[in-house]
Amino acid sequence: MSTSKGSGDDGYTGLLGKGRVPKYHPRPDAYGTVDEASAALGLARSLTKNAQIAGIARTIQRDLYVVMTELAASDETSNRFKPLDAGRVGWLEEQIEVLEEEVTLPDEFVLGGDAPASAAFDLARTVVRRAERLVAKLYHEKEVRNIELLRYLNRLSSLCFLLSMKECQLADVDRPTRAKSDSE
Repeated sequence: MSTSKGSGDDGYTGLLGKGRVPKYHPRPDAYGTVDEASAALGLARSLTKNAQIAGIARTIQRDLYVVMTELAASDETSNRFKPLDAGRVGWLEEQIEVLEEEVTLPDEFVLGGDAPASAAFDLARTVVRRAERLVAKLYHEKEVRNIELLRYLNRLSSLCFLLSMKECQLADVDRPTRAKSDSE
């Protein structure tokens, strides 16, 4: 990672390869949001006391690094980088299946914040959903061609919810806080 002084002072950023785009261009917006999701997952990983969950979060962060690379690569250099493939989506689906067996899902909408790591996974889920919307726009506008990026982010938001619920369970939260007040 470069921290060269002033290279972005003009409001432009470089892609991986030739070319610079405005910092508000959809590509840096998308890979920047994926970076935010990775940071939120890092926060969750730092808060969990469960080694298995920490390992899942670390693996996801490494996958998101691949996603960011793919989103930042210019057309001329995209073939230099390994794209995210269906196998990574399959891995997420396997994690989801395991957690669905372990976690009792609430039967109503819940609020985040019942346990520190759970709240961090909820934050990650919302950032992942925003990243998914931005990547969908790039995909539909043919700026990105790999549908697996969208599939991965879609499954990842589901996995983050399950990880949040698992963290509640590990923190002995009997029932996550309902979104509706008790008077409703």
